Amino acid sequence: MSDANPQDHDFLGRVFALAQRSRDAGHHPFAAMVVAADGTVIAEAMNASSSDRTAHAEMNALRQASQRYSPQQLASATLYSNAEPCAMCAGGTYWSGVGRVVYGMSETSLLALTGSDPENPTLALPCREVFARGQRPTEVIGPLREDEARRAHADFWQK
Repeated sequence: MSDANPQDHDFLGRVFALAQRSRDAGHHPFAAMVVAADGTVIAEAMNASSSDRTAHAEMNALRQASQRYSPQQLASATLYSNAEPCAMCAGGTYWSGVGRVVYGMSETSLLALTGSDPENPTLALPCREVFARGQRPTEVIGPLREDEARRAHADFWQK
């Protein structure tokens, strides 16, 4: 696993702010961005799972990116997410061809926040395990800056 670079930290900060905007808009506090190797933002999305349970932020961003770019073009792109991609989102990342993932909060930390909340029935399957089953490598960096990543979730899951 390689280390995060300054660009990774910049885009994570932007994703954390977008997750707060998602929460402020009445959605779950998740956000994601797909960024090309040159720093061009290809797609960004917030969570919309209140209306579509599969509309996680990562899937929304990956759909946008996949409509405009081929898997070969996305191979050098990075998916930034405020939380570790769940099994569905890791699968979507793999199938889109995005070659790198950087996330803030681990699935384990997210579960500690959400508990048994029916709005987030967490799959305890690390994204690294999903990617390890694929036929091409997907680089994963995270968790990074978990305290910041948790801020948008503060008191959200305690209803």
